[in-house]
Amino acid sequence: MTVWDRPEPPIRPVPLDRERIVAAAIALADEGGLGAVSLRKVAARLNAGPMRLYGYISTKEELFDLMVDEAQAEILPDEQPGDWREALRVLAHRTRRTALRHEWLADLLGGRPTLGPNGLAVTEATLAALDGLADVDTVMRAVETVSAYFTGAIRREIANLRAERATGLSKRDWQRASGPHVTRMLATGRFPALAKAVYDGTDVDAETSFATGLDWVLDAVAAKLKSGDAGSAVD
Repeated sequence: MTVWDRPEPPIRPVPLDRERIVAAAIALADEGGLGAVSLRKVAARLNAGPMRLYGYISTKEELFDLMVDEAQAEILPDEQPGDWREALRVLAHRTRRTALRHEWLADLLGGRPTLGPNGLAVTEATLAALDGLADVDTVMRAVETVSAYFTGAIRREIANLRAERATGLSKRDWQRASGPHVTRMLATGRFPALAKAVYDGTDVDAETSFATGLDWVLDAVAAKLKSGDAGSAVD
């Protein structure tokens, strides 16, 4: 039985329910990451005894599932765009913005899907965007491909933000500090492709990079859907 199927215990003198528990856990995670979340700390924030929480949540993993489902409510758009590319683009960008508000979400993206109402609604919206454009296996591979891209891109962006905070160096500060070493290494001539990228490439911000990569992935999906080659999509 999942946490969503299990009934909550009766209300006791200190008001407590899963909604309050999850809100407290998210606040802790927003402040200090997933490492700051424990049933004991959540209980303390709610002025309740730790054992009280076990009537609502059995494990920390269940708590994480509930937190992810709550965050996924922020991903769902108010209206589903009619165009499949725009629908997937909106979902990807909303996922990124939600992860930037709740950085801990990046650590939980890409695992087993949560089975809460918001998680199921996000999955439904994603699959519905491509419904009828190809057979179900092709649709599933397309969704997996787009999801793999934006999950990886979001995790990389969050990792860079965490590195900036940990070192106290912005991206430009880090580039200046590491510049002499990189210049010496490139001067050896052993890394010509890297040298071209460093000296000739255009530096873009994270949002532009995310949007460009997403468009390329959507172009590839569009080409696969147009070809109707479901067998290749599955291979």
